[in-house]
Amino acid sequence: MAVHEECGVFGVFSSGRTDVAGLTYYGLYALQHRGQESCGIVVNDDGLFYTHKDIGLVGEVFHHAHISGFPEGNIAVGHVRYSTSGGSDRKNCQPLEVNHQKGRIAIAHNGNLSNASALKNKLELTGAIFHTTSDTEIIAYIITKERLSSDSVEEAVSRAMNIIEGAYSLVIMSPSKLIVCRDPHGFRPLCYGKRDDGSIVVASETCALKAVGAEFVRDVLPGEILVFSKNGIESRKEHCGRNPKRICIFEYIYFARPDSEIDGVSVHKARKKAGMILAECYPADADVVIGVPDSGLDAALGFSAESGIPYGIGLLKNKYIGRTFIAPTQETRIDNVKIKLSAIGETVSGKRVVLVDDSIVRGTTSGRIVKLLRDAGAEKIHMRISAPPFLHPCYYGTDIDSERHLIACRYSVSEIAEKIGADSLGYLPKERLGELIGSCDYCSACFDGAYPTSIESNPRKNKFEKKISSD
Repeated sequence: MAVHEECGVFGVFSSGRTDVAGLTYYGLYALQHRGQESCGIVVNDDGLFYTHKDIGLVGEVFHHAHISGFPEGNIAVGHVRYSTSGGSDRKNCQPLEVNHQKGRIAIAHNGNLSNASALKNKLELTGAIFHTTSDTEIIAYIITKERLSSDSVEEAVSRAMNIIEGAYSLVIMSPSKLIVCRDPHGFRPLCYGKRDDGSIVVASETCALKAVGAEFVRDVLPGEILVFSKNGIESRKEHCGRNPKRICIFEYIYFARPDSEIDGVSVHKARKKAGMILAECYPADADVVIGVPDSGLDAALGFSAESGIPYGIGLLKNKYIGRTFIAPTQETRIDNVKIKLSAIGETVSGKRVVLVDDSIVRGTTSGRIVKLLRDAGAEKIHMRISAPPFLHPCYYGTDIDSERHLIACRYSVSEIAEKIGADSLGYLPKERLGELIGSCDYCSACFDGAYPTSIESNPRKNKFEKKISSD
C-alpha cells in the first residue's frame, strides 16, 4: 500500500476564553493518520491570531513550550497535511492566514480543487500574487475577494462556493466566528460535536471529537455552511442539493480511522464488510487469514468471519517510525518494508495464508510484503484486496498518480499476482462497493473514471511548481 492520506482539519469555538490550543493539539493527534508531512495551529485571542506550524508530525512540531506559549482564546483552527496539491514545503503548511481590509482569517482545507489552475490563471491576470503552491491559497484569495463586497465572512464563503469546484472541507476562523463548510458533493468528511463546557468542536472525523471529550452532534451536510458565533449556530443550505452526494469511498476503505463514523456509517463495519465480500467472491483453501496493518486488519476479520478460516496476527507494524525516519542509503541495501513490518513466523510458517490489504498501487510494496511472509515460511499466499484495482488518478485529494504508474493499468490480475509473488489475487468487485456503506452515494472515480466534476486538461499534483522560463 503506497497511497498517502490527504489532510485533516480541526476547529474549536468557545463562548469564553479557554485552552483552545490544547484541545486542538489533542484533536490533531487523533487525526495524525490523515497527514504526516506538516501541521499547524492558529489561536484567536480576542481578534489577535497566534500561530505555530512547521514540517513534521504533531509530536515533532508541538512541544510543551509551544502549547503552553499559546494564550487562552475562544477560537482555534488546526491542520495536519499531506500534500496532494503543492509540495512538502513549510510555505504550504496550514492553517493559512490572510490579512485584508475587512479583517483577518485563518483557513484549513481538506481536499483538492479540480479547477485550481484555471482559477489561479484568472486571478493572476487581475494582479493576484501567490506565495504558496497550494490550492488552499486560491480558496483564501477568492473568499477574501468576495468579502470586500459581502456583508459577512459567511456570505463571502457562500459566494466562493459558486466559483471553486472539487473537494473541500473547510474550517475558517475570523476574529469573531468559526465557519465551516463542505463542498456540494461532500467528497471529504466533516462533522461537529459539543463538549460539556459548551465548546463546539469541528473535525474531519468523529475519532477526533472523542479524543477531546466532545459528543458527536452530526455531520456537516454536503454544501452546508455552518457559522459558530456568540449568537449561536447558523446553518446555511443554499448550496445543499446542488450536486449529487459523492463521498470518497476510499475514506471507508483506507483513509479514516476504524473507530470513526462518516455520514452515519461505521468505518470498521464497512471494512469488515469488504472482507466478507472478498471471501464470498474469491474463496481460498487456506489455514489462516492475516491483514496488513493497519487498514487491512478489519477486512481480514471480515474475510475470516465469512470463510470460517481462523484469523491470526501475521504482520507486526513498527509504530515508532515517524516522518523523520531516514530511508536507508543504496549502500546499506536495507528494505524499508522490513523496517516497518515484520512477519510473525509462528502464525505463518508452514501455513497457507490469506493476506488482506486495502490496495495495490505500483505493486512494489505488495511484492515485498509477500516476500517477507515467504521468508517467514508461508507455504502459500493468497492476496485479497479490499478495493477494486486503481485505474485512474484522483483529483479530489487522494494521492493516486497517473495511469502510467498504476500496475493495474498495465497488467492483468493474474499477471499482477505473478509479479508480486502471490499464488492468487482477488480484488473487491467495484459493482459491490455500495454494499460497504449501504448506498450508491459515493465517488469511485479512481476505480472507474467516472469523475463527478469536470477535470482540467492538464492536471498535475504539483501543478504550480513546474519550472518556467521568463525574460
